[in-house]
Amino acid sequence: MANMEVGGRVFRDIESYKAARRDFDSIEDIKERHDLTRIEDVERIRDNIINGNYRFETMLGDDFLDELDELLETLKKDKALSQNERKGFKLFNKEEKTKDVKEQIREKKNISHDEELEAEIKRQIKIKERKRKIMVALLSVVALACIGYLIFYYTMYAKNDAEYSDLSELIDDTVTSKEYSVNIVHEDKTIPPVLKKYEKLYQKNKKLVGWLKIEGTNIDYPVMQTVNNEYYLDHNYNQEYDKNGSIFMDKDCDAAHPNDNMIIYGHHMKSGKMFGNLNLYSKEEYYKEHPSIMFDTIYEEGTYDIMYVFRSRIYSEEEIVFKYYKFIDATSEDEFNSNMDEMAAISLYDTGVTAHYGDKLITLSTCDYNEANGRFVVVAKKVK
Repeated sequence: MANMEVGGRVFRDIESYKAARRDFDSIEDIKERHDLTRIEDVERIRDNIINGNYRFETMLGDDFLDELDELLETLKKDKALSQNERKGFKLFNKEEKTKDVKEQIREKKNISHDEELEAEIKRQIKIKERKRKIMVALLSVVALACIGYLIFYYTMYAKNDAEYSDLSELIDDTVTSKEYSVNIVHEDKTIPPVLKKYEKLYQKNKKLVGWLKIEGTNIDYPVMQTVNNEYYLDHNYNQEYDKNGSIFMDKDCDAAHPNDNMIIYGHHMKSGKMFGNLNLYSKEEYYKEHPSIMFDTIYEEGTYDIMYVFRSRIYSEEEIVFKYYKFIDATSEDEFNSNMDEMAAISLYDTGVTAHYGDKLITLSTCDYNEANGRFVVVAKKVK
C-alpha cells in the first residue's frame, strides 16, 4: 500500500487521505497569505478557525490550531522580552584588586612623615571597611533573593498540589454512563462519547485524554496530549508555564481508539511530583505492594497489571537496538511477541504477568539519572 501520510499523520483509506491532502493544501495557502511572525495575523487565523470561517475535514485542522496556539504564545513571550531589553537594564560585576595599603600610599603619594602616613592608612582602612559593608549588603540581598525564590517555589508547589487536588474533585465517580457525546470524525473513525465523570475536566481543557492513578502513591494526575511531545514538558493542565510539566501521552497514540501500546511520559522530579516516585518500582517489594495501575481514557475506564520494569535510554537513529519508545502498534503477532520478548529480557524482575497479541498495554516512561539520556520504564497490561 502506498504511503498515505500527510502532515505527520497516517491515514488508513484513500478517501481520508484525499481529505487530508485538501486540508494540507488549504493550510499551506493560509500560511502563504499571512505573516506568521505577526501576533495580529496569527490571532486572526485562529479566530477564523474557531468561528468556522475556515473549515477542515480531518484532524489536520486541530493540529493547525494547536500549532497556532503555541506560535502565539512564543510570539507574545518574544515581544515581552524585547520590551524588557529596550529598558536598558545594566549589569556589571567588577572586581577591584588592591595593593598593600602602605605600598599603595608610598607609590602614589610618596609620604614620608609617620603621622601623615598613619592618617592615610586609617583613611584607606575606612574605605576598605566601607567596601566590605557594601559587599555584605549585596550578599545579604542575594541571600534574601534566594530565600524569596525558595518561598516562591514551595508556594507554587503547594498551589500546584491544591490545583491537582481540585481537578481530581471534578471527577464525578458517581456516574459511569457515556452521556457527553462529541460527534467528530477522526480520520476514518468516529470519536466515541466522553465518559460523564470526565465531562467537567474535558470542558476546562480539551487537551485532556485521560487520568492516571496508582493507589498508595502520589501519582494521581490528568493525562494530556498535544501535537508534539515538547509542550507539556513545561506546561500544566491550565496551560501555564510550570517546570514540573504534566503527565502526557505520546503524540502518536490515540486515546479514542487505543493502540497496542500507549506511551505516557512524565518528569522525574526530585520533589516526588509527576513521575518522581516511579523508580520506586526498581524494588520488587514495592511492586508487590502496588501491582496495579488505574488508567482511564476520557472514553473508557481501565485497570492494568504491571508486567515489566526496566531501565533503558534514548538511542541514536543509527543504533540497531530495541527502542521501547518506538513500539506503539504491532503490524503482526510476531512483531508483538518480539517486543514482549525484548522487554522481558531486560526487566528487573519477573512479575509473572504476560501478554498476547490483541492485549492493550500502557508504558510509563520517565528520566533515569544513572546514565546519560537514561529512562526508567514501567509496562502494564489492561485487565479490565
